[in-house]
Amino acid sequence: MATSQKNLSVIEGSAIPSAADMRFGIVVSEWNSEITNALSKGAYETLMKYGALKENIVKVSVPGTFELTLGAQLMAENGDVDAVICLGCVIQGETPHFTFICQGVSNGITTLNMEYNMPIIFGVLTTNTMEQAQDRAGGKHGNKGDEAAVTAIKMVSLQQNLEEFAQV
Repeated sequence: MATSQKNLSVIEGSAIPSAADMRFGIVVSEWNSEITNALSKGAYETLMKYGALKENIVKVSVPGTFELTLGAQLMAENGDVDAVICLGCVIQGETPHFTFICQGVSNGITTLNMEYNMPIIFGVLTTNTMEQAQDRAGGKHGNKGDEAAVTAIKMVSLQQNLEEFAQV
């Protein structure tokens, strides 16, 4: 969980498996592109760091964070991927728009996980200010894109291991 003291790029928990035999989709919002491009770069570099092959990573863009869910659904249906990483950034404004977008995309991504039995990763920053977003997109709190990529690797590995176990 991200806090004001936590660096998102310091990965805790179990060892990170090799991503060499995994295929990933990355869906990136064009809205707040300064932030989302940094998240995308972090996710891509982290996947490569853990052995993913360049040809096994496909990236697409969608206009905004709300559109991440349809982008992820299309990727799950047509992308021949093991996981989809959704990257976006919503910054609190003066209207309830922030709440509607955040609720819609979080509910949508949760639903896609269940419907497609595939890891669809929530890599969306929901911050109060641009500065908070910058701090979490390669700034003093690391990069949420790194965290999203590691989550994707771990969840694909979990799914593969459980499928192998079920066949024994």
